[in-house]
Parts: sequence; C-alpha cells; structure tokens
Amino acid sequence: MRIREKLHEVNGIYLNAAEAGDPDGKVIIFLHGFPEHWYAWHQQLPFFGDKGYRAMAPDQRGYNRSSKPAGVKAYTLPHLTADVVSFIRRQTTDKIILVGHDWGGAVAWAVAAQYPKLLEKLVILNMPHPEVFHNYLRRHPKQLFKSMYAAFFQLPFLPEISNRAFNYKLLKTTLQKSALKYTFSKEDFLQYKEAWRKPGALKAMLNWYRAYKYHPYHSPEPITVPTLILWGKKDSFLSAEMATPSKDKCRNGELVFLPNATHWLHHENPHQINNLIYKFIQ
Repeated sequence: MRIREKLHEVNGIYLNAAEAGDPDGKVIIFLHGFPEHWYAWHQQLPFFGDKGYRAMAPDQRGYNRSSKPAGVKAYTLPHLTADVVSFIRRQTTDKIILVGHDWGGAVAWAVAAQYPKLLEKLVILNMPHPEVFHNYLRRHPKQLFKSMYAAFFQLPFLPEISNRAFNYKLLKTTLQKSALKYTFSKEDFLQYKEAWRKPGALKAMLNWYRAYKYHPYHSPEPITVPTLILWGKKDSFLSAEMATPSKDKCRNGELVFLPNATHWLHHENPHQINNLIYKFIQ
C-alpha cells in the first residue's frame, strides 16, 4: 500500500505526516520517539491502512520535515501535546486511536490525561507513565544509570557534535546495539540519516530532552481511556519494572510483555505488534 506525505498546519507550526489507507476511515495516529521520525511506523501504516483505517504518523516538532522552532522552551511537553491535539482535531471530529513509542509515548500519555474525550483507545510501546518514570529516576539507581545519556544531552553543543561525528556513527551504533541483531537495515539508516541531516533537526531533537525540566508532566488523575501497554523486556533504556505501575495508573489497562523484544519492539516484531494492537482496538 502506498504511503503518502503531507504538511499539516497545527498549533502555529507545520507537521509533516505520512499516511496510508482510507481517507474516510477511522483515524489511528502513531507517534514516534527519539531519534526516529514517521518512518519508525513504516511497517504499521500499510497494515492498518489495509484494514480500512486512516493510519497516520506525523514527524513530531523538530523532526525531519516538520517545523523546528528556535529555543529549548519551544519543546516543552505542553507544546508537544498541543501539537498532537491540534493535529487530531484537524483530521476528524470522531474519537481516534493513539499509539506512542518512547518520547511519542510520553506525549500520548499526556494527551490521554488531558484530552481523554479525543481518544477511543490508547496504545503505549515501551514508555512508562511519566509520573512512574519520574519516581523511578529518583528512587532506583538502576534506572538512573540507564538514563545517563539523557543527562549528557543536557550539555550545550557537545551532544550535537558527538552525535553528528563520523556520519552519525554514535546514533547508528546506539540503535544497532540496543536492538536485536539485524533489526535495522541499510535502508532504515538511509532514511534516518536523511532526516538527521535536515538543518536544525539534531539540535531540535535533543531539545526535547533539554526542555523537559521546564515543564515536567504532572497529572494525579488516572488515565480513563482504555489502554494497552506493550513492553519489550530487553529494553536497554527503560526498566521493565516500570510497566506494571504504569498499568496501575489506568482505570482500564492491559499489559503485554514481549520477553525477547527490546526497546525497538515494533521494528523487531512488526507482525506480532500489529496484531496485538489490531486485536485491542477491535
């Protein structure tokens, strides 16, 4: 099935989005994380398009072909959430299904907490509920150690220089070593490097990490949207111990562990992930 791309004006910026399927079908939106872009979902968009959905995956703010506002504070969670809320409202007046991985999962949690009436179902891939993550960082040295790269990203200039060096070798090696062998193909890296080379992209991507301290997530209310959490237990960055407490933040939550998957579970097991999501949203 053909994947098409289009720019959408939302929240005062432009988001590029890829989509597949029926333009009049029920909308399912996929939110990528770091350091990917819409292409992270290239094995999901055709699957759900074939099922009759309008499957969409935006390049989030700062990534690939989307707008890259100046300044760290342009990447706080309220801005990221407002982008997605505006994007949803531009597509349909009906409730949608929202799927998020990594940072996209953090944004998806925030949308579900603050705008539950926009969502029919929520699916989270390897991203804890933000309050659970915050608590684990403070109380669990193991997770703090896993997240040390995020502390490095707070530095000025050096993260950009090191990630760009030797044709983005650090980013490429990190993806390769944290995933199952042969997960990412040469074509995948061609797609990602093209996006990383966009003017201002690498700085904007890192600004997501730098901005979080200015407006951390806080929502004491439970998630009311029916939620499915899929978790690869071999995640190098996020402890699987956070999955169950995250499910407990949901009034109607399901949790499925994939024992042999990593942080990149939708790349490693696309057929299994697609079928688990499809079964949940039916």
